[in-house]
Amino acid sequence: MSQSQQKRAQKCVSCGINIAGTSAATFKCPDCGAQIVRCAKCRKQSNLYECPDCGFMGP
Repeated sequence: MSQSQQKRAQKCVSCGINIAGTSAATFKCPDCGAQIVRCAKCRKQSNLYECPDCGFMGP
């Protein structure tokens, strides 16, 4: 899968919306290093997220 296809397939880990074409944040999980993707709305509202790989929860 190409990088652009991966971006289109990504969803916010907090609310589940498709993040293609949005100002989403992508970062590594502090515990395991897995990729976390969050939409701008969830980041602004400080909604909790859970790492899909290790279960780490953050603000």
